[in-house]
Parts: sequence; C-alpha cells; structure tokens
Amino acid sequence: MKEDLGKFFKGKKVLITGHTGFKGAWLAEVLTLWGAKVIGVSLEPYTEPNLYTVLKLGEKVNNYFADITDQRRLADIFAKEQPEIVFHLAAQAIVKISYEDPLRTFRANVIGSANVLQTIRETKSVKTGVMITSDKVYENKEWVHPYREIDRLGGHDPYSASKAAADIIDQSFIKSFFTEETDPFVGITRAGNVIGGGDWSPYRIIPDVVRAIYEKGEAVVIRNPQSIRPWQFVLEPLSGYLLLAKKLFEGDRSLITTWNFGPHQGNFVTVSELVEAGVKILDKGSYKVVPDKSFHESTFLKLDISKAHDLLGWSPKLDIKETLGYTYDWYKNYYEHLKSPTEFTDKQITEYFSK
Repeated sequence: MKEDLGKFFKGKKVLITGHTGFKGAWLAEVLTLWGAKVIGVSLEPYTEPNLYTVLKLGEKVNNYFADITDQRRLADIFAKEQPEIVFHLAAQAIVKISYEDPLRTFRANVIGSANVLQTIRETKSVKTGVMITSDKVYENKEWVHPYREIDRLGGHDPYSASKAAADIIDQSFIKSFFTEETDPFVGITRAGNVIGGGDWSPYRIIPDVVRAIYEKGEAVVIRNPQSIRPWQFVLEPLSGYLLLAKKLFEGDRSLITTWNFGPHQGNFVTVSELVEAGVKILDKGSYKVVPDKSFHESTFLKLDISKAHDLLGWSPKLDIKETLGYTYDWYKNYYEHLKSPTEFTDKQITEYFSK
C-alpha cells in the first residue's frame, strides 16, 4: 500500500483540520513524509508534551491556528490555500470533557463539521473530502456483535451525541449539495479507540499509563477494567482514510458513503488486559482499579469492517500484540531518549506501510 498511496499523494495539496491533535499529527507526518503539500488548520496544542511539537510539524506544514467554528476564517484559509483534498479531524474528542463542557463539545463537533462542509462546498479546488466521525456515533445497545454502517445512530453522552449529529449533518450535506459529477466526492469514516505513540490527551488509558509510569512513578488508575474496546494502532484507520481519499479522488461515486475502520476481532480486549500488556512491555509500573461512575461510558463497542474489506479493499494489518508493541515502544523510545521521536515515528510509518 505504501508505494501506491505515497505516489498518489506526492505533490497533492492536502488540508487537515485538527493537525495539532494526536491522529491529525500522525496524518500530517505521513503526508509530509510522502511529499504532499500539507496545510494544517487547528487550535493550538492543548497538552504538554504534544505530538505536533515533538515532531516539529510547524516546520513541515503550512500552519494556521484557527477555530473551525469560525466559518469566515475557515473560508479565508481555504480560499488562500486552494486545497485539493480535505481531511476533517478537528473535534472535542474526550467523553469526560463533554460532560464538563457540553456546549463547547457541540459547537466544535456539530457546527465545526457543518462549517468545514460548507467551506468545501464553496472552494472549487477541493475534489475530495473525508469526514472523520467516531465509532461512538452508533446508538449503543451493549451488543456483543459489531455495529454495521446501516445501524441506528445515537448518543448517550454529549460527545457521542455530538458525533452522531455531525455524522447526520455530513450525510445531509452530501445528499443535498454534493450530487453532481463536478461536485467534491465526500466520504464519512467511523473509527474509535485509536492508540499509538504521542498521545498525551487527558482521560485516555494509554496516556494515563505512560504518565503514571514515566512521569509520576505511581500505579496506573483504571476506571472500568472490564470495558471492551476495538483497540487499533493509529496508522490502521489512517491508512483507511488515505485509501478512501485516493479512490474518491479518482472518481468512484459508489464510495460516497459511510465506512467503519476497526481492528481484527482479536484486538477486542479489556482495559485491564491493555494495561497489563503495557506494564509487561515497558517492564515497569503497576495498576489499581478505582471505579468512577460520575459519567457514562459504554461497556461493549465493536465495529463490523466487512464493508471496507469487501468494497474498498482495506484490511487492518496488526494483531493486538503488534498494536501494543508499536504503541508502547514509541513511548519507551521517547521517555528513555533512544532515538529522535521523528526518526522513530518515520520508521514506524515506513515499516507499517511496507507490510
């Protein structure tokens, strides 16, 4: 996949919203490594450290610190830069923060998405858009079987509700305004519980693990040890977004739809298993269970990825052992100062896309 995608994106003008976030920074690094002309639109990084700064992305992308809820500012950036492909990742992505500040969450995730779509609509240079929502868009019934793209959307917590609403708005824009052959081809992707090096977001289990072990020297606190999630290494869904963007750009209208990107079934493991693996790989640390019932989190959440496999030709490459190895090895390299973070990240990118 590397040679095909790398060749396609070389020289393309690609705009990423949310490039200072975890997934957005990884996507920006992949595309700059492949020779794309990357434009980034995002709020400033809100954690210290953060992957955007660690990888020195400010030196590699045409950077704009801007709020996607400001449609006029967004339109000015698009008009100036004239991107060909847009990846929309900017979001308020933390469930617990959505309880603390629901209005900020709804503004960023709902109005922000509508603004990006309207700006794509107004910018003639844009040929392709990929709107990233979440696996949490589905009305969670605590099923043990995976959710399909045709299953009902909904949301208990404000974050899930905001992403479900954004997904519906995405679909509305596509059906209302992107119907002609000359219109941008826009697809919608759903993925969740992405892990990998360089995430220091609050209230996320992998960052909690590495902060506790490397920064605080204390036991990792687990809220819900038996919660099952579809853990996937960050490059897995990103490879799906990139492949979808390429095929949409090449004019396949049948792909203008919704897509699940998730891991192999064997990657559905509990939070406690995830933490135990980290302690073992890093060869240090411990954990304890401290239940937190102050906000709702779903217990079971699995995605059916057969549509992406059958119609897009995409499949995840890593099993859970490899997923956790890539993730914890990155932090081990960072905290123990083994290689430069950029060198190590680029090595993982090259290795992954060579598989």
